[in-house]
Amino acid sequence: MVSNTLQRDSKSRLTPRSVTLWGMVIDALLVVAKITAGLLFSSGTIIADGLHSASDLITDIAVLAGLRVADQPADRCHHYGHRRVSTLVAMLVGAVLVLAAGWIAYSGIRSLREGVGAARPVVPLLVAAASVIVKELLFRLTRQVGRRSGNISLLANAWHHRTDAFTSLAAVAGLSGVAIGGSDWALLDPITAVVLAAFVAVMAVKIMKTSASELIDKAPGASILNKIERAVMETRGVRSYHAFRARTVGGKVAMDIHVQVAPDLTVLKGHEIASAVKRSVFSAAPNVVEIVVHVEPAHVE
Repeated sequence: MVSNTLQRDSKSRLTPRSVTLWGMVIDALLVVAKITAGLLFSSGTIIADGLHSASDLITDIAVLAGLRVADQPADRCHHYGHRRVSTLVAMLVGAVLVLAAGWIAYSGIRSLREGVGAARPVVPLLVAAASVIVKELLFRLTRQVGRRSGNISLLANAWHHRTDAFTSLAAVAGLSGVAIGGSDWALLDPITAVVLAAFVAVMAVKIMKTSASELIDKAPGASILNKIERAVMETRGVRSYHAFRARTVGGKVAMDIHVQVAPDLTVLKGHEIASAVKRSVFSAAPNVVEIVVHVEPAHVE
């Protein structure tokens, strides 16, 4: 039912806000289902999986708040707008994942030392299997909206959904082994939890690395830079360019460039060429949202 509803909503073009709200509702339901199943049926794996879903819920809330702020225009205190907020939220997502991985690993290792594992894994197994399907669908929808909107925090949250799907998949594998092997294989439950923690930690580091690169003004990829440079040089009236700089900001691109034009042009004509450069770049590279063009005379030989 949830899957069909999400698919119908997807056809009507989900927005970053609506897909995040869907994620909040689904994650809240999964947290309750997983932790309840874990407590009732003594499964450390499904409890760990439930806590990972809880971290998803926390980041859903953070992403939703970030979306509200990041879309606000520039103001007197923020001359360049608020897009960096989405980068900070993505960094928060990574930090929450690190904490979740640490807790999962600690719980699994403690269970191994105490020789405790799931004794009745069937219900936790069914809950984990359902989670795999729902979270993978949510990942695909969130990633689709994130790519369309170019929002880095939404893309990070999409991967958070996928890590939950993967941890649930690993939980299914571990709990299946316990279900087949009985009490002799019960320790597969905490072992699986430790493996899940390692996977979550790797994903967290990748998300934080991407966010950190934006905070230090990393340039966009070579393919985007090539599109921009080609668009500039193909603009009528541009003889050459230099001092070209671009940086990623909240999944978008901000840039500035000096273009050289014929030295005898009027100020008005130079301004028209600068406007044409902006239009060409916006058309060639939709991820570019801010351009500063400085016009200067070409050298006379």
